[in-house]
Amino acid sequence: MSWNPFKAGPKKQIVSKTVERDFEREYGKLQQLEDQTKKLQKDMKKSIEADLAMSKSAVRITSDLLGNPLCEPDPDFLGMVTALDTAMKRMDAFNQEKVNQIQKTVMDPLKRYGNVFPSLNMAVKRREQALQEYKRLQTKVEKYEEKERTGTVIAKLHQAREELRPIREDFDVKNRQLLDEMPKFYNSRIDYFKPSFQSLIRAQVVYYTEMSRVFGELAQQVDEVQLTDADRERENEAKLSELRALSIVADD
Repeated sequence: MSWNPFKAGPKKQIVSKTVERDFEREYGKLQQLEDQTKKLQKDMKKSIEADLAMSKSAVRITSDLLGNPLCEPDPDFLGMVTALDTAMKRMDAFNQEKVNQIQKTVMDPLKRYGNVFPSLNMAVKRREQALQEYKRLQTKVEKYEEKERTGTVIAKLHQAREELRPIREDFDVKNRQLLDEMPKFYNSRIDYFKPSFQSLIRAQVVYYTEMSRVFGELAQQVDEVQLTDADRERENEAKLSELRALSIVADD
């Protein structure tokens, strides 16, 4: 809302400084809440997309391995990759269930909550419009009050006061309603979001519990000989040394 410092306003104070300060404080809290809700919705969307991309990518990798000549001559290796492929598909299925649950119980409520703010902002805008009209008519009344009381002036003063009365009442209603309901809206945020985030936690717990089981079973299938990371690294280095010793890859 633009403000013209050269335009005369009413001498009578329309809204007390305390009321205006309370209004600005409560509306400021809601503006911050709106920004944080948008940010949370955006971050949750990115998280869901990353989760789905991760599990889909894992399934593609094991699918590529199964079609790779690497697996053909070694039944043991083929069995290992097949077990890994099965585990990745199970992970993808559980991940999709988790994402569906989060979408329904977190993302959808977040979206519905965010859709309330445009109506709230419009109510604030209407209150500001009513205030400006109130000030305009109050200034008009004061102008006639300061003039000499002739018959014409008295008639115009009466008319101006009649015009002011419903505008003042309209502003008072809008102002009281917002001052009453903005804190209620802000304070209700925890009760609204708490079930959603409880559901988010439950969905994550169920998913990672299932993943622990899936990968525990996979480890039993593919890791019959328990090797440490250091043992595997030494074994890989030994195999790589054998490959480097071949004449076709030897340096000139």
